Amino acid sequence: MTLHITGDAAADQLLTDDPLALLIGMLLDQQVAMETAFAGPLKIAERAGTLDASALASFDQDAFAELFKATPAVHRFPGSMAGRVQALCAAIAQDWAGDAAAIWRRDDPDGQTVLKRLKALPGFGEQKAKIFLALLGKQYGYSGDGWREASAPYGEDASHRSVADIVSPESLALVREHKRAMKAAAKGA
Repeated sequence: MTLHITGDAAADQLLTDDPLALLIGMLLDQQVAMETAFAGPLKIAERAGTLDASALASFDQDAFAELFKATPAVHRFPGSMAGRVQALCAAIAQDWAGDAAAIWRRDDPDGQTVLKRLKALPGFGEQKAKIFLALLGKQYGYSGDGWREASAPYGEDASHRSVADIVSPESLALVREHKRAMKAAAKGA
């Protein structure tokens, strides 16, 4: 399994190999292009010299925000997103012993349990947690009972709703089209 989200081989490999990178990418996926959000963990790792949850959580806040501001910026809102990443890393360090994958691996959890665990993370509301659960199930090898139902509608087979469905440039275009249609429908309502 190799993820193909960013169009950058190194960034995609980090997302594939490091569960914390994938969680951080999902956290950053708001108000920026998906590729930018999911390329963020590689920028953080290169600039901070680590992608260890405890190390990032304890990084000096101002210095960490500066890492986000360096060109190219990690996110269009570097200060607030740096704080959110540190809060997420603190939760992973404290609640999951620094092992992000434990969220979906510890005690062989079913889909509802993983969804509940994700929603307990800083910065992960209902929709973000469902999208991430769908990403785990569709592309990251998670096969816990009921994951499709727990991640609905993002877990639907052959859909093009979210980052969970991006496996190629073509599928990225279909996801973008779906998002445009949803925004247009919301404006018309």
